[in-house]
Amino acid sequence: MKLNPRPAESTSFSRFSPLRPRRGGALGAVVACLVVAGILGGIGYALFYGNGDGSTSGEIITANVVKGPFDHIVLEQGEIESSSNIAVVCLVKSRGSGTGGTSILWVIDEGARVEEGDKLVELDASQLEQTLNEDKIRVIAAEANVTTAKAQVEQAKIARQEYLEGVYMTDERAIQNEKLIAEQDLVKAQKALESSQRLVAKGLIKSLQLDADKFAVAKARNELEAAEGRLRVLQNLTKKKMLVQFDSDIESAQAQLTAYESELLEQQIQLADTEEQIKNCILTAPASGVVVHANKYSSRGGNAEFVVEAGASVRERQEIIYLPDPTKMQVKSKVNESRITLIREGMAVKISVSSIPGLTLKGRVTKVNRYAEPSSFTSSGIKEYAVLIDILNPPENIRTGMTAEVQIFVQQLEDAIQMPIQGLYEHDNRMFALVKDGPESFRTTKVSIGATNDTMATIEEGLNEGESVVLNLRQHLDLMDLPEVSADDNSEMREIADVDPNAKPIEIEDGPGDVVGGGGRKGGGGAGGPGSGGRPDPATIVARMMENGDKDGDGTISAEELSAIDPNFRDRISAADSDGDGAVTRDEIMTMIRQRAGG
Repeated sequence: MKLNPRPAESTSFSRFSPLRPRRGGALGAVVACLVVAGILGGIGYALFYGNGDGSTSGEIITANVVKGPFDHIVLEQGEIESSSNIAVVCLVKSRGSGTGGTSILWVIDEGARVEEGDKLVELDASQLEQTLNEDKIRVIAAEANVTTAKAQVEQAKIARQEYLEGVYMTDERAIQNEKLIAEQDLVKAQKALESSQRLVAKGLIKSLQLDADKFAVAKARNELEAAEGRLRVLQNLTKKKMLVQFDSDIESAQAQLTAYESELLEQQIQLADTEEQIKNCILTAPASGVVVHANKYSSRGGNAEFVVEAGASVRERQEIIYLPDPTKMQVKSKVNESRITLIREGMAVKISVSSIPGLTLKGRVTKVNRYAEPSSFTSSGIKEYAVLIDILNPPENIRTGMTAEVQIFVQQLEDAIQMPIQGLYEHDNRMFALVKDGPESFRTTKVSIGATNDTMATIEEGLNEGESVVLNLRQHLDLMDLPEVSADDNSEMREIADVDPNAKPIEIEDGPGDVVGGGGRKGGGGAGGPGSGGRPDPATIVARMMENGDKDGDGTISAEELSAIDPNFRDRISAADSDGDGAVTRDEIMTMIRQRAGG
């Protein structure tokens, strides 16, 4: 197993590898990678920790197990930013889907220090000013409509009052007068009839006069009833009918007035909004700070997607200027997924600013993101996680966007037993060291390691201070007494499998005219040979690899032999180099094939 390499374009790196006590052999693979990184400096390292006589690779190089302070540090690069960052955004609303935004006429230089109320950006307001004139005309027209509608409402109310207090009362009194006259005529006719009846009884007048008086009474009574009927119709029907009509006219005029008032209010709001939009074309600083342009860069690299400059077009709610608070600064660093599990909130951090030599700051981890950062088009499959580091007492000379190197102190041991990582050897998922007890006496001991950096590993169990360990183990493996490799027990996997034993194998197109099924090609005996019906056994694969690479037949594919192999085949063989010595043995290839085959 090897560590995942960092993406080529990543700006972060680590001086120390994230090693933990062994779990399932992963730690040995990490140590192997560290050995590869440090083996080139092994001889030079031995000059300080060994006998210092410039021994050759054939001689035994040793170093003493020491006890002292040990720092486990994750080293990364990041970018300084403000933890309290005021964003100045474009508040000019978009005017339809076909518009491309609002153009910038003038913008303050980046890096300028401003105070609250200072002008930052001026946007193009020409179209808004034209809209403002149109809005004013519409407001004037709406005000005229409201004035006319108010007059119509008043006229309708006056007409109703005019009818009640004028026309209706006049008609009512006229009919009442007619009724009084009819009542008076009826009384006169009745008295004349009574007088005629007495005179006819005495024989003084003829009966014709009596009939005429009777007709006169009937006529007077009819006229009285007609007057009463007209008065009753006027009071009970005509008055109600006219009031309904007048009330309807009033309500209609009131509704028209409400509509015009709503239209006026809408036009006034539109006018006020346009005036506000024109004011928004001048962006001022809400607080004091240092100007940072909100430029946006493509995640795929190359040119910037948006640059804050005169002529650039901005959308509604788009950020244009940042005003970071210089008293609240932080570093945003991206940490490789292989080391992110080591980092916790509250860890101490030492910060170095690249552009200010000699400046060292102190910080503290405030946040570790649980989700990976978005990958770019050119990045590899390795994920990175953002870590935010608060700068304690930031000086005034640091700026947003500066590159910083952060040393996150994962673990600090005051008195730890430690040894060079070159003296560790992984075997059967365990770590071993070769202790030199005397001039010709060597002892193989199993060790348990803790925190590890790029040169040293802390020893939790197996070694004591002052013991001498061999560094160039790869040249002296014959001195080690290693236990036999134990096979992995994968019997529990049978209980997990859920495969129908009678199911036919899936046939997969492998090329024109070929179908792979049941482990072999259609029309042949499979990859294992004629009639085999399956893949070749591991021993056959190992033999083929050794035949292609081991030209001198010594059982090992050396670095020189490996470099002469075809590049596509070379990568597959190099993956078996578990000890990182640059050479691949038959056992290493067999181990790799068995691991990939699940044991």
